[in-house]
Amino acid sequence: NVNAAMVFQFLYALVAVFKSYFGGGFEEEAVRDNFPLVYELLDEVIDFGYPQNCSADLLKTLIMQEGQLMDAARFKVATSIAPQVTGAVSWRREGIKYRKNEVFLDVVEHVNLLMSSKGTILRSDVSGEVVMKTYLCGMPECKFGLNDKLMMEGEGRKNKSSGSGAIEMEDVSFHQCVKLGKFDSDRAVTFIPPDGEFVLMKYRVSENINLPFRVHPIVKELGRTRLEINIKVKAQFSSVTGLNIIMRIPVPPNTSKCTTTTAAGKAKYEPENSELVWRIRKFPGDTEYALSGEVEMSARIEDKKAWSRPPISMEFQVPMLAASGLHVRFLKIQEKSNYQTVKWVRYISKNGQYLNRI
Repeated sequence: NVNAAMVFQFLYALVAVFKSYFGGGFEEEAVRDNFPLVYELLDEVIDFGYPQNCSADLLKTLIMQEGQLMDAARFKVATSIAPQVTGAVSWRREGIKYRKNEVFLDVVEHVNLLMSSKGTILRSDVSGEVVMKTYLCGMPECKFGLNDKLMMEGEGRKNKSSGSGAIEMEDVSFHQCVKLGKFDSDRAVTFIPPDGEFVLMKYRVSENINLPFRVHPIVKELGRTRLEINIKVKAQFSSVTGLNIIMRIPVPPNTSKCTTTTAAGKAKYEPENSELVWRIRKFPGDTEYALSGEVEMSARIEDKKAWSRPPISMEFQVPMLAASGLHVRFLKIQEKSNYQTVKWVRYISKNGQYLNRI
């Protein structure tokens, strides 16, 4: 009765380990060329059918691709490997030292949207992850707080109105360093972080999404050979600026000519993809831009089938915006030497499948 989810999780972790050793790629040729290395890695990550250690950083202290002389510093690291692998905190070795203690925390969210041609939201959700990069001495314990509804209720800060800013998170998953027992009992995310960069948690939010952009498309077919396009895009955020906005507006495959006028950015017809691509480098908050154009089509006898009108897709990045409404309330770091830590928190919202039907 093996847990099927554990098997898939192990396979994904194993592929991540191989990619870290093979320089980011995982292909048949790479496996063939590095067969002795693959054999060594498999010997470390699994024993008698039980997964043991899938941390690439720790495995690189055990298995090195190139033969290296064992100097005094490396010998010291090698002698500490056994307690690190078999101990309760296998993802972090003891004795780590930095001149400056810093923590970088990034909340990265991907916004998914499907909107009807009449402006009705058919589906919307946010898939997010909290990425940390730590440069901390010793064995610090971190405590992390979000405006999660259950977490705030657990602290006795029960919401009395919908404007309190609490959000309801779904499908939450954590890095192995998080103490799940404490999270289940008092909804506190407590952990001893690995050294360097790692994904602390992943989550999904499906209610009260703050959509970064609202698209109002009007596409009229004027007979068999002409198409009129009018697109309005409004930024629904303020005090921040959207970057690298790309809007892909589909046109019929028998299009022969596109004439466009834009208030901002540049629009270009790409015949190989049968789409009009509108690019805007910067999109300030609370602004609206418009695109108007006319499409001429060649009337061919074989084009009897009606145009399917695929949806408009959008790509964007909005720094310092969390579309789900999530924000970090606190990040506490405790270590026996009581050193001062510099903390950096950033937010960014990106597009997932951001589609508007026409």
